[in-house]
Amino acid sequence: MTQMPYDYTLVFGSVIAALLACYFAVSLEQILFRGARPKYEKLILICSGALLSAAIWSMHFFDLLVSHMPGVQSFDYSLTFASYLIAFAASTVAVWLTTRFTLPLPRLILGAVLMGAGIAGMHYAGMLGMSVEGYALRHDPLIAVCSVLIAIGGSGLAFLLAFRNRHARKYRTAVKFAVALILTLTIAAMHYTGMAGIRFVPVNAVHLQLKLESGHDLQLLTVLFVTGLVLAVAFCVALLERRLEERSRQLSKANRELANQAVQDNLTKLPNRLFLAEYAHFLFTGHSSSQEPIAFLYIDLDRFKAVNDVFGHHIGDQLLIQLANRLHRMLDGQSKLLRIGGDEFLMVLESASAEQAALAAEKILALIQDSFLIAGKEINVSASIGIAMYPEHGSSLQDLLINADAAMLTSKYQGRSTYSVFCYTADQQEAKSQTRLINDLYKAVEDQQFVLFYQPKFKSCGLTICGVEALIRWKHPLLGLLMPNMFIRGAEKTGLIIRMGYWALEEACRQIKLWEKNYPQFLPVSVNLSAIQFEHKHLFSTLEELLKKHQVDPSYLMIEITESTAMHHVENSIRTLQRLRQMGIKLAIDDFGTGHSSFLYLKNLPVDELKIDKEFIHDLTPQSKEEMILESIIQLAIKLGLMVTAEGIETPLQAEILTRLGCQQMQGYLLGLPVDSRRLEKAETGSAARAFH
Repeated sequence: MTQMPYDYTLVFGSVIAALLACYFAVSLEQILFRGARPKYEKLILICSGALLSAAIWSMHFFDLLVSHMPGVQSFDYSLTFASYLIAFAASTVAVWLTTRFTLPLPRLILGAVLMGAGIAGMHYAGMLGMSVEGYALRHDPLIAVCSVLIAIGGSGLAFLLAFRNRHARKYRTAVKFAVALILTLTIAAMHYTGMAGIRFVPVNAVHLQLKLESGHDLQLLTVLFVTGLVLAVAFCVALLERRLEERSRQLSKANRELANQAVQDNLTKLPNRLFLAEYAHFLFTGHSSSQEPIAFLYIDLDRFKAVNDVFGHHIGDQLLIQLANRLHRMLDGQSKLLRIGGDEFLMVLESASAEQAALAAEKILALIQDSFLIAGKEINVSASIGIAMYPEHGSSLQDLLINADAAMLTSKYQGRSTYSVFCYTADQQEAKSQTRLINDLYKAVEDQQFVLFYQPKFKSCGLTICGVEALIRWKHPLLGLLMPNMFIRGAEKTGLIIRMGYWALEEACRQIKLWEKNYPQFLPVSVNLSAIQFEHKHLFSTLEELLKKHQVDPSYLMIEITESTAMHHVENSIRTLQRLRQMGIKLAIDDFGTGHSSFLYLKNLPVDELKIDKEFIHDLTPQSKEEMILESIIQLAIKLGLMVTAEGIETPLQAEILTRLGCQQMQGYLLGLPVDSRRLEKAETGSAARAFH
C-alpha cells in the first residue's frame, strides 16, 4: 500500500483561495441576516450557496491535482459534476436554515449535519470519480467517520458564530473573517483526514483487482447512500419548516389585520369607539397629574339622511370617506380623528384650550361647507359641532361624550352649521338625570320593579264606585316610588314600554279575577295603552292569551287610549278598536279635547267612554268659557251614546258644576287618590269622598 505525499506550498495556496471564497459567501449570508428585500432573498441565497460550495469543491480538487499520485490519475466527469451539486445543495439549504430569525438547537444541529454531510458527500463522490492507473483505493472506515464528524462539528461552530454576531456593528469584518476561517479549516481538516484514510494498493491480479474494486465501490457507495439519505431527510425537514414558517407568518399577518379591524372603522379606516376607549384611558392617565385641558369636538352632519334618501347610500358612503380625508389633513401629533357613529365624528385635541378648540371647530365647518363632488354630483352639507373640555366638563369619557353631544344638539337648535361649547344648565342636568333613569329602567323591567295603583271612578249620582283605573308606579331601589311622568317617556324611547304595558295588562287581569266575586264595584279595570303598544302586532294575541290564562270576563277590562293615539292613523285605529270590541273589551278615549280630533271622527270610533281632560276642569267656574265648552262636549257625547267621565276633579265646586251639566262619572283627588289594591279593599264604603283621603 502507498501513501500520497503533498506539495505544501500549493496546499497553502488552495487554503487561501478557499478562505476568500468562504469570506464572500459569509458576506452574502450576512445580507440575508440583515433582511434583504423579498425579491432578492432567493438570489442572494443561491449565490451564497454557490460560493460556499465552490470553496469546498475547488479546494478538494485542487488538492487532488497538486498531490503526488503513485500513478496517472483520471476523473469521471459525471461523478465530478455530481459532487459539486451535492456541495451546492447542502450549502444552500444549510445557509437558508441558519439565516432564519431564530436558531434553536435542533435547527443548528440540522444545519451542521447537513453542511457536514454535504462536504463529506462531495469529497467521497469526487474520490469515487477518480481512478489511478495500476492502483486501487481503499478507505479506512474509522477515519472516514472521523472526517464526517469533523465536517459536522466545524460547520456547526461556524454557523453558531455567524448567527450570534449577525447584528454586530463593531468588528463586523473580523467576525466574517473568523467564520470564513473556521469553514476553511473545517473543509481542509475534513479533506486531509479523509485522504489520510486512503491507501493505494497495487493491482497484480485480475481477480484481486476486481475484488478490491468491488470492496472499494461498496465502501464509497455506502458512504454516498448515507450522505444522500441525510441530505434528503434534511431537505424535507427544511421544506416542512419553511411551510410552517410561511403559515406562521400568514397567521401573524391575519391576526394583525384582525386586531386593526377591531379598532378601525371599515368604511373610513378611521379609529372607532373601541379604539376611543383605550385612547381615552391613555389620555386621562397621562394628563391626570398635569391637568392639561383636552378638547373633545363632537361633529354631526346636518340632514345626512336626506343625502342617503335622495342620492343613495353609496353616495352617502363616499361623502363620509371624502369628509374623513378632508378632516384628516387637519391632524397633527397632538390630535386624533375618530368615527363613532353613522355620520358622527369625534376630534380629540390634546393640550388645547377652549379658544383653540373653537378655532378648530370653525376650520372644520369651513372644510365641510365646501362642496363635495361625488359621481358627477355636487353635494352640499353642513355640520353641527359640540365641544366639551377635560377636566372642566367631565373626568370620564362617558361624561365628556354626553356633554359634547348635548352641546352639539344646542348647535342644531341654534340653526345648524355652527359650534357650541358645553355649559351646565338645568335642562342638561335634567337630561343627565333622565339618562341615568333610562339606564336603571332596563333592570327594572327585568326585575319587575313595578306596582299598579288603582284610582276609583264614581257615579255622579250618589258617588258610588263604578270602576277603577290602573296606574303604574316604579319602586326604584334608591329613589323610592316614582310617578309615570318620570319614566314613561324614556320607556317609549327605548321600546321598554311594550314589556311594561303587557306586564300591566297581566297584573290587571290577575286583579280582576280576585275582585270578580268580592268587589264587583271595582270593575271594570281601566288600563292605559301607549301609542306604541296600541300599534304593536302582538296586541290581540297577547290579550287573548291573558284573558284565557286568567279566565277573565272581557267586559271587566277597559282599555284607554289617548285622543292623539286614536287620531294618529284613523283608519288603522278604527280597525284595531273594532277588533278589541269584538273580543268583548270595553274602550275609552282618554284626554279628550287636547288632540286634533273632531266629533266627525268621534262618531266613527267604536268606543264606550269619553274621558274629558283635566285641563278643562282646572279653571272651571260658573258661567265660564270652560263651562260652555264642557256643556257642549257632554251633551253631544251623551247623544252619541258615550259614557262621559271627567278627570282631575279637585274641588266640590267642580264636582257640582259637572253634575249639573250631566257628566255621568267623575274621577279626581277630591274623590279618591290612587292607592294599592289592599288599601282600596279596606276603604270604607260609607263616604266616598272621605274614604280615599
